[in-house]
Amino acid sequence: MTSNSLLPMLSVAEFRTWCGSSNARVSVATQVTEILDSVRTGGVAALLREGERCGDLSKGEPWLWSRDDLNEVGESLPAADLSVIDRVANRIAAFARAQRASIADFEHPIPGGRAGCRTRAVASVGCYVPGGLYPLFSSLLMTVIPARVAGVERVIVASPRPSRELLALAARFEVDTVLGIGGAQAIAALSYGVGVDAVDLIVGPGGKWVDQAKRQLAGSVRIDMPAGPSELLVMADASSDPEVIATDLLAQAEHDTAARVVLIGLDEGIVERVRAACTRQLESLPSRRVAEVALANSAAVVTRDLDEAAQLANMMASEHVSLQLRGARNFAGRLQNFGGLFVGPVAAEAFGDYGAGPNHVLPTAGAARSWSGLSVETFLRRQTWMEMDDDAHTDKEFAALVRDTARLARLEGLEAHARSAEARLARSGGRVP
Repeated sequence: MTSNSLLPMLSVAEFRTWCGSSNARVSVATQVTEILDSVRTGGVAALLREGERCGDLSKGEPWLWSRDDLNEVGESLPAADLSVIDRVANRIAAFARAQRASIADFEHPIPGGRAGCRTRAVASVGCYVPGGLYPLFSSLLMTVIPARVAGVERVIVASPRPSRELLALAARFEVDTVLGIGGAQAIAALSYGVGVDAVDLIVGPGGKWVDQAKRQLAGSVRIDMPAGPSELLVMADASSDPEVIATDLLAQAEHDTAARVVLIGLDEGIVERVRAACTRQLESLPSRRVAEVALANSAAVVTRDLDEAAQLANMMASEHVSLQLRGARNFAGRLQNFGGLFVGPVAAEAFGDYGAGPNHVLPTAGAARSWSGLSVETFLRRQTWMEMDDDAHTDKEFAALVRDTARLARLEGLEAHARSAEARLARSGGRVP
């Protein structure tokens, strides 16, 4: 494959159309619906049948591990690997604790009393850990650690064909249950409570099957965000290093043939240099077969200026955005829609993948216009409360609140609402002014 085949050059108009294309990601909607219905109605037998059909397990193989089972696995990783994992886990946990500390409960005076907001974690979460071309152990850390920092009591990890190493990590980070099944059938099990107890929230990245299942079940269970095949947008100018940019594009392209990488260049020269660098680097890349396909299905575009570049980046709302151009820090404020932002040529997106601190579970396929990346906040609920004093009827502002409530209720035709408000004065011998 030549450099001309990689990162096909599009005009700005063509790029806009390309960004809006549905891609193959939504083509599995009907099949996913059938899988969800099968597991919902068929229970464990259907779950195992789907798992066997998709290659998650062979008939008779174990598919569920309790906390006791996980502890029996023991430390299956070399000490040097565990040392790296613990350092990464500590960075993720430190960032998560900082997020939690930034979320404060509060109390606010209202007529006749006080109201406020308190923060509580969901009771249970299902964490999906991809197990496709590359089993992503790091996704276990990225989902389980912030869940525990948030205060989630019960954590289930779902992952197809979990290795002994993944089970050992699950034990190390106190996962309660591992479901050794993946895909849409795993999401169905977590949502409907098939084979495991149903959870309150499902988080984690996945391929198009997992992404579609989460989207379809979002009305039945809370999800973190649409998080499907990986995406990266790099913005570059004549000052950028094409070899560094090529490593970043290939790093995302090797995830999956469905990955999308984009290069927005401020001039055609940098685009051609990056494409040539990708061709050279592919020669020695073990994941070449996957990365080549992803790059051929991706795009490059040259913009007339930074204004147009910012407009295109905000329109795409990519999972990852890397700014490798002059004045990157100043330009960053012009970007509104992204999952994670990497400012400057040193801020490799791979640092985000492997535990600098921020989470690597991020919205894809334009979902960054309305969704945030995974964080401690994902696992929390902000609950409001209200308390009125017994002598509230002596407060003139409370009387006004009763009057306004009753008036608005009657304007909407809801007489019982009006009487409910007025009863608070009648209870104390008061009357509506």
